[in-house]
Amino acid sequence: MKFILLIFFACIAVFIGVMFSKKYKVRANFFQSLVMLCQKFDVEINYSRERLKNIFDNLDEKHKLSLYGIDANYKAFLNKENSLEKENLFKNINFLKENEKDVIFMFFKTLGRSDVDSQSKEIKNYQSRFESFSNSSFNENKKYGGLSIKLGIIAGLLIIVLFI
Repeated sequence: MKFILLIFFACIAVFIGVMFSKKYKVRANFFQSLVMLCQKFDVEINYSRERLKNIFDNLDEKHKLSLYGIDANYKAFLNKENSLEKENLFKNINFLKENEKDVIFMFFKTLGRSDVDSQSKEIKNYQSRFESFSNSSFNENKKYGGLSIKLGIIAGLLIIVLFI
């Protein structure tokens, strides 16, 4: 019975490490998809003059999953189902820092508010910001993602050794 309990606690420690690792990976994928969204906006707005709602409807499923519902929350604003507020836009998103939320919120707030040339310049400006966020989150994932799994394994083994 004691060994089963020790293995259970070790598994919990490893699980916690995996969850921390997943947080870093989710952040990296989110910002990568946000950069791709900016590129798509720039192309679609400049060349095909597509409407925002249609751009969101034509997003690739992989990118929709990586955006964790921020596209659906913004589309709800476009459909006048809710207002454009921070709480509505970042519903169910808890892995972003507050300054990142501010920048992303301002990006979505300025979409569709100006002429094509100004809009294109703003999108490129935000795209460069999102690329810097993407690079930093990729480096954090590379640095801390694997480390948290290893620390979880070490903590699990330490629990086993201490209580045997």
